[in-house]
Amino acid sequence: MSDSRCAHSTRLASASLAVVIGLVAGRSDLAAQTKPMTLVVCAPGYPGSTSEAQPAMDGLAAAAAARAGWGSDALRAVYFEDEKAGLDRLAAADAAVALVPLPFWLKHRETLKLVPHLQAIEQGGEAAESWTLVAPAGLLSGPSSLADFELVTISGYAPRFVRGPALANWGELPPEVRITASNNVISALRRASAGSRVAVLLDRASAAAMPTLPFASKLQVVSRSAPLPVAVLSAVGDRLPSSRLNALVKGLTSLDTTRAGKEALSGVRLARFVAADQAALAKARALFDRARE
Repeated sequence: MSDSRCAHSTRLASASLAVVIGLVAGRSDLAAQTKPMTLVVCAPGYPGSTSEAQPAMDGLAAAAAARAGWGSDALRAVYFEDEKAGLDRLAAADAAVALVPLPFWLKHRETLKLVPHLQAIEQGGEAAESWTLVAPAGLLSGPSSLADFELVTISGYAPRFVRGPALANWGELPPEVRITASNNVISALRRASAGSRVAVLLDRASAAAMPTLPFASKLQVVSRSAPLPVAVLSAVGDRLPSSRLNALVKGLTSLDTTRAGKEALSGVRLARFVAADQAALAKARALFDRARE
């Protein structure tokens, strides 16, 4: 075969291969466009179980899909109150979007490739909240005096969040402090009010309720964090094509403009979604990464 005929055959083969690759990629993109995707909501320590939350999750998924212009069965949603269960579900290929509290997002953002797009605003709240450290009145003089304390908080599953974004502006916590993950903050506050060497880090809702406790006068607020994002909605890697992701983000931010959307948000105790505060998230990341485990 002449050199010219050989070159011509090579070009034809290359062109044919390119067509095949394009067709395969097109089918892959089409599959991603049509297969049902899942929004995974994971809030370790917060109330409710997967089964109890499912009706509200179904309502949120249906309303979000409708606002995004998707088919009625194109989006599913599921809730987990356990960190490991949430992580296991997020490992599945259909888990395309995650809605998680800031401590969870900071702890797992790199492993799960969580790309933030929106923040959730709770009913009666804001997109950001301060975390409040409470201790027995008069017992703490500074971070170093926490050395022999137990520090109880619902965010204790992410110790670097506690040491970093939540308390870094108060000072560096001693390595000896025991950080305990628990949602039973009332019991911890009662122990603290009785003089036990227990400190409690409270989220916005718990901090707002603390003054109503009958033993509140025996407690002291010793530190408040700067306002931090409450919950972050992220894409999980590139599992969702950009056009579909953009449509979903737009749909979620407009949920509160319709009656059905408001009802769906109310079912999960949210008021609306807003654009993620990327500057605040970057600052929280820096504080988290500098904190020790």
